[in-house]
Parts: sequence; C-alpha cells; structure tokens
Amino acid sequence: MQLKTNLHFHTGDDPLDAVPYSTSEGIDRAAALGFQVLALTCHRKAAWTPEYAAYGKERGILLIPGIELEISESHQERGRHLILLNCDTRAESLRTFSDISAYRAAHPECFILAPHPFFYGNFSLQWRLERYSNLFDAVEHSWFYSPSFNRNKKAARLAASRGLPMIATSDAHTFQNLNTDYAIVDAEQQSIPALFEAIRASRITNITRHKKPFREMVIPAAALVGRNFLYRHGWKKSGKSSPAKAREHR
Repeated sequence: MQLKTNLHFHTGDDPLDAVPYSTSEGIDRAAALGFQVLALTCHRKAAWTPEYAAYGKERGILLIPGIELEISESHQERGRHLILLNCDTRAESLRTFSDISAYRAAHPECFILAPHPFFYGNFSLQWRLERYSNLFDAVEHSWFYSPSFNRNKKAARLAASRGLPMIATSDAHTFQNLNTDYAIVDAEQQSIPALFEAIRASRITNITRHKKPFREMVIPAAALVGRNFLYRHGWKKSGKSSPAKAREHR
C-alpha cells in the first residue's frame, strides 16, 4: 500500500521550538491533507502518548513515537541533531553516539534518521554522518533548498555511497511545507515494522520541489529563528506569557 509519510514533525509539545499548533491540530491538518503516517519528533522530548496515537488512528494516521536529539562524540561537545524513531521516553537521556549505539542494540525495532546533515550551522551532523553512518537507516532530504542553494546534494552523494535511502520530510514547525515535502512509501501494511522495512529497501517516492529563495526560504527561516528566540526567553505559545511578563515575575 502507498503511505503518505512525514518522519519529521514538530508540534506545540516541543520544549525547545515555538510551534503554533498543538499535536491534535497537527494531526487534524495532516489527516485533511491525506497523510497516513506521521512521526512525532519534538526536540529533546518523546512527546508521543497512547492518547495521541488513538487520536491519529481515528483519523487514519499511524503516529510513530520519535524524538529529535542533540548527539555528540563526548559530553563536552555541542550536540548535533539526530532523529530517533519508534523509541520510548528513555531516549530523552541519550547524549552521545555511544549512547545511540547501545540504545539501538537494546531496541532493534528503532529507526535512526539523519536530519539536514550538511546544512550550515552547529546543529547539523556534517562529517559525523560519514563517521557513524553504520548507525543510520536513512538520510533526510530537507525542504530547505532552491536551484542555487541545495545542501541535499552532498547528503545524497554520501547516502548513495553508504547504501542509505533518502527520504523527504517537511521538518514541520508550521504547515507551510507539510504538503510540498513528504514521501510516499510502498509498504506491505500500515504498521511501523512494515514502514521501516519499506524505507530501508528504498521503496520510496519523494515528493518535493525547489523553493523560492526569499519568499519560501529566507522569510520563513527568519520568522522561525525570531519565534524561537522569544520562546526561549519567556514567551509562551499559549499567549499567557511574554518576555515582558516573564521579566515581571523574576
């Protein structure tokens, strides 16, 4: 069966980024767009619950437990983003590639995705993807690219050299790219094991397109950075708190 899939999806449960919709609202929008699989991948938090999974199932969506972690070679280094799927809350404590390796050995049912691995910034894996490629099941094809700027090309070359599939995601923090960047996965059934088996076998059709550099890349990225800055300094998504109010309560 052909499953419309997004494996990188943030919601209002994210403790690090300002996402303007709740998990249930995100599921509703995805269902309206015909998605059948979503992975809930909040930063630092395994936000999946049985209640969310049931809510998704009622709307035809398989909701996969996931988390976007910050992983490094040692505890002294800044962590780089890595997505762990089909995990439990114990994943929140993972900090190093050794931790990931041990978790994977204990939980062979999990799936590891390399998000935006060669993008500029201190959050991307960069050369670490090549060094630890044996840990990964797939490489993300990011929505953030244009004809003149495309860091997915380097990721595609490395993925091909390591025999890893590339899968398109929206890295959703808004609904802007939810329906422009996703994958159709040809799986035996709508289940987590069948989905992962199909992705590892590259039974994927990526749906994606170049973006307009200013209107679809620069402006949304700047808005996200601005929202996250405010959020991390006291502003809350619910509107009940703002930087000024936060200062008043200190």
